[in-house]
Formats: sequence, structure tokens, C-alpha cells
Amino acid sequence: MLFGAEVTTNLDLWIQFFDSMKNPWTTLSTDNIYENPWIKLEQHQVINPAGGKGIYGKIHFKNKAIGIVALDENQNTWLVGQHRYPLNEWSWEIPEGGGPLEIDPLESAKRELKEETGLDATSWRLVQRSHLSNSVSDEEGFVFLAEGLVQGATNREETEADMKVWKLPFKEALHLVLEGKITDSLSVMGILRVARILNT
Repeated sequence: MLFGAEVTTNLDLWIQFFDSMKNPWTTLSTDNIYENPWIKLEQHQVINPAGGKGIYGKIHFKNKAIGIVALDENQNTWLVGQHRYPLNEWSWEIPEGGGPLEIDPLESAKRELKEETGLDATSWRLVQRSHLSNSVSDEEGFVFLAEGLVQGATNREETEADMKVWKLPFKEALHLVLEGKITDSLSVMGILRVARILNT
């Protein structure tokens, strides 16, 4: 039994159960409120799971969110820092950016790491997939672990002109996450996931 007071620890059964459930929401109409090259804001007239009418705002992202934990043979990693306009504050993060929906996330990850840090990598592994704010957006995120690093030149965008690069021991980056000094969601989940892989 998968509902009520019965509790199961079999994750596969839970996944099968919820995947088989029908969507309890009904969309009556959709209005495009705002759009630019990166996002689209929609307002949906809906019938909610309880049967009432209402509205639902949805932000559609035109890119995938891509993050990279770069790790060298001495377990150093790279953070990039920049002023984040929506927050009006400085943020230290793993190298990251947007990848077009139609392109393999790995190709976007290789490009972003090179652009922001100048690094190439010979070994790549997807370590985390996530939905970053699924109550209001459809943005999907991917974090890769990059190893076998070779240093080259950066190729940053205009919006990254103030970007700083910080090479530090991975354990120090993990400490910054645990102390709440790194708050970017892709960075937090990526660093914690790699820490689990490394058993750090």
C-alpha cells in the first residue's frame, strides 16, 4: 500500500505510484504577459485540485541552468565571483551559465567552464539534475563534475566583465557552503553532491 498511514521505504514504488497519477490541474487559458530572449512570463487561468478557479503564474526559461564543479588532481576547485543584479549583492559560485534547450547540457558545460575560467577538462560526469524553483518556473538545472583540467584563456561575456576567479581547496568551498556563505542553489547542490562522491 502506498498511501494513507502506510509508509514504504521502497523509492522505486513511490516513483511508479506518483508517475501514474493524473494531473489534478486543468488549464482553461494562457496569456503571455512578458517575454525576452531568456524568459517568458505566462498567466494561466486554472481549475485547481480542489475544483476552484484561480490563476497561476509561470516563468518559462529558454535555457537550461548549467553548473560545473571543477576538480584538479590535488582536490582544488574553482569558484567565480560576480555581482548578481537581481540580488544587488556579490556572489561566489561554481562556474555556471545558460545552455540552449536544444543542446546537450554537457556541451554547454564545456563552453561555460572555458569561458569563465579558461579551463578544459578531459573527464566529465553528470552529478546532479534539478528543478530550481518548481512552484513558479520550469527551469531545469544540471551540475557536472569536471576533472583532468588544463588551463587556457577565458572568453567572458560583457555581463561578466567584473567576474573574479578563485582557486581554493575543495574542502574550503564545502566549508563556505556549510557556513551559508555560498548561497547560489546550483553551487550548493553541486558542491554537496561532489562532497558525497569524494566522501569528504
